[in-house]
Amino acid sequence: DRSRSRDRIAQLGFVDDQQRANLLAGATVFAYPSLYEGFGFPPLEAMQSGVPVVASDAGSLPEILGDAAHLVTPMDVDALALALAKLSDPDLDDGTRAKIIARGHLRVRRYDWDITAARLVELYRSLQ
Repeated sequence: DRSRSRDRIAQLGFVDDQQRANLLAGATVFAYPSLYEGFGFPPLEAMQSGVPVVASDAGSLPEILGDAAHLVTPMDVDALALALAKLSDPDLDDGTRAKIIARGHLRVRRYDWDITAARLVELYRSLQ
């Protein structure tokens, strides 16, 4: 409400899976300035959708996102704004954007539910 850009900000509240997919499909960049994150599913979902990510260098995000996201200190508003401006710049060359998106797609492949489930089963069996 206090933002000078409030006329350009939409507060959506809850969005279902289809709405989220539509929002990601239309996104230029995904911002995730979390102060602490246990894993980081939302930025991975953005990467899977082909959306470049700007995220915090806090919690597990550097380990989860690696070099596939532009990482900034979460309380550094200027760094966050600069990263968002860079990745949303319409003059950003398509090759640079394509490389960022490709790194995101590669990173997401590390987190496969079938592999995770199989490894969890292996772990449980090894503890018997």
